[in-house]
This record gives sequence, C-alpha cells and structure tokens, in this order.
Amino acid sequence: MPCGAGSNVLGCAIGFAELLRAGQIAKLPRIFAAQPANCAPIARATLDLDPVEALPTIAEGTSIAQPLRTTECIKAMRESGGGAVMLTEAEIADAALTLARRGVYVEPTCAQAAAAFGKLLAARKIAANETTVVVLTGTGLKSTPRYAEMLGVSA
Repeated sequence: MPCGAGSNVLGCAIGFAELLRAGQIAKLPRIFAAQPANCAPIARATLDLDPVEALPTIAEGTSIAQPLRTTECIKAMRESGGGAVMLTEAEIADAALTLARRGVYVEPTCAQAAAAFGKLLAARKIAANETTVVVLTGTGLKSTPRYAEMLGVSA
C-alpha cells in the first residue's frame, strides 16, 4: 500500500490484529509499504538505510519527510512478515500510466502500490499464486495535470 505518514499501514495492522483475535482470520496478512525513493523515511528505516534529505516526487501524497509513527509502522510490517519498497519516479510514472491504459485512473501516489507489487513479485517476496490485495487509494482525477506532464502533453 502507499505509505506517507503510515496511517494506512497502522490502520490495516490494527484491523488485521482484531480480525485475528476474533478468530476471523488464521494469520496476519503481510503488509508492505510503498514509498517514493525521493521521500522514503519509513522505507529507509525499515530497510536499515541511512536517512537522506527528501526531494520532490510525483507521489506527493506520500511525501512526508518526518512521519511521527515510523517506529510503529516498522513494527507492524515486521510483525506481519511484510516490509517496505522504495520506488523511482520512473517506476511510479510507469505504474500510473499502465493502470490508466487498463482503465484504472489513479493518482501517482496510489500507483506506487502497483509498482511495489511488481517489484515484490520480481524479487519473489510475493509468489504469483498468493492472494494479494493492492490498495489503490486515490483517483487520478485530481492528478490530470501530472498525467499530462508524464505524457509530455500541455494540460
């Protein structure tokens, strides 16, 4: 899922933990957070990488340079057996355009989840036969000028 301040990660972790305690699921689903490499403080910490200064990103909805709940997010991902993925601007743009060509018009921030899914499959961290939910959080309607930029068209 896309991750900025970590609200999606923490919300899912809390919900899944409650489902587990209630006996509605047999195990916690793995949670993976996707962040743009240009601003990935939670992913960098999860991957044991040194912090770096944030740069602008097309995934501006997750551009949170100093999230307050980094420790809680890392704990939630590790307890679930998940992790974090950092994405280049090109990977984010490619995922957004690929989804749009398939009729799923999402903002680049949200397209990170699809890009991360592809990277996790390629790295065999997710198996092709596993049931996986890719959380798409925002419409592309609010990002039409960004799409014009990605396509090299004047908006």
